[in-house]
Amino acid sequence: MGKSVFASADEFVEVMDRTFTMMSEDPDMGPKLRDADVPQRFEFSDLDLVVNIRAATEDEDGNLHWEWSDDVDWEPKVKMEMSSETSNKYFQGKENVAMAIARRRIKTGGDVKAALSLIPITKPLYDRYRDMVTAEYPHLRV
Repeated sequence: MGKSVFASADEFVEVMDRTFTMMSEDPDMGPKLRDADVPQRFEFSDLDLVVNIRAATEDEDGNLHWEWSDDVDWEPKVKMEMSSETSNKYFQGKENVAMAIARRRIKTGGDVKAALSLIPITKPLYDRYRDMVTAEYPHLRV
């Protein structure tokens, strides 16, 4: 696997935190993702990072809750492992998930159908992610 397109693991976490926040706070996307309630675990193999994401509970702000840790008190329904580069391409709408799974660029476990059902909900994010990257992280553009 090549070098990450991200300057550092810290930059990756910063960009992903902003991306998850955009999803969580979006008036359309956020509630739909919360209602779908599909806890997911993402492992970014090249950076040795793991994030666990689930629907927010009543007493939490926003629609999504995530922790950069495996030390969480919930079980993921879906597990995905990919490089940070694949993740960056995906959020720019340049990586087809079904194709990436078929080609083993994304390794999956658990209820993959549930994860794929979320993709149409998150499509509006691609343009916003690309805008953020273009403006603030131009080295990530693909």
